[in-house]
This record gives sequence, structure tokens and C-alpha cells, in this order.
Amino acid sequence: MSAADTSLAAGADAPAFQQEVDASGLTCPLPILRAKKALAQMESGQVVRVITTDRNAIRDFQAFARQTGNVLVAQQEAEGCCVHFLRRR
Repeated sequence: MSAADTSLAAGADAPAFQQEVDASGLTCPLPILRAKKALAQMESGQVVRVITTDRNAIRDFQAFARQTGNVLVAQQEAEGCCVHFLRRR
């Protein structure tokens, strides 16, 4: 794993967030694009929570965080979905 504090346990404590994006049912690159749009409207240090159902979203969001400098605070997998928490740089 990268420097991001990534938790894949469904029961892990969720970080506080200021905005939520529901990208359920969408496939790459749409969840990333929606997260990017939300982050652009936020202040530095704020967290967005992104809900996805795309099986590849875990790796996609890890790569997105590395490439953009935003921090992937946590990822949580549950039945058929994944929740990603990104902190704006």
C-alpha cells in the first residue's frame, strides 16, 4: 500500500467528511471524474466520501490519489460497494 491510511475492513471507523458523491452503478472513469469535480469545489483539508460499485474502483482511487496529491484517507468495502474518503490537498 501507499502512504495513504487505507482500511478495507467493512466495520472500520469512517472518517468525518464534508461532501458525498454517490457514484453507484457507474464504471471507470466516471466515479473518478465525479470525485475530481467535488474536490475542485472544496477547500484544502476537506474530505469527500465517494460511494462506488465498480470492482476496479479500489485501485482506481489509489492511483488517482497518487497522481493528484490528494490523500486517500480510507477505503471501506461492504456488500457490493466500496466507500472511498479523499482529503483535498
